[in-house]
Amino acid sequence: MGRIETLTDRLETDRRLLTLSPRDNVAVAKEAIPAGETFLVSGREIIAAVRIGLGHKVALRPIRAGEKVLKYGVPIGSATADIAVGDHVHLHNIRSDYTPTHSLDAARADHIGERNGEGR
Repeated sequence: MGRIETLTDRLETDRRLLTLSPRDNVAVAKEAIPAGETFLVSGREIIAAVRIGLGHKVALRPIRAGEKVLKYGVPIGSATADIAVGDHVHLHNIRSDYTPTHSLDAARADHIGERNGEGR
């Protein structure tokens, strides 16, 4: 399993991010973080490359392609690409290990459209 989050990590992470388990390698945004805004992850300043929506995930540490993404202390999927600390973790870089891929195609297309300014 991955590194266990320490109290220091928690104290040095933006209050807008919620870690559900010390085993998690992602945190959940309690409010939106606009693109270009600086936020802290384990004491490290990160500039949001894209808007991170309410309820979306942010990497707490590097996650290698193929590595399990942990939320609630359990795997929720696998990274489809390398994910850096502070990166937005969503349909563009994670694959569910539990939901058939064909059922996510429309959601993935919608998300990519939103990132490119084509969506809502």
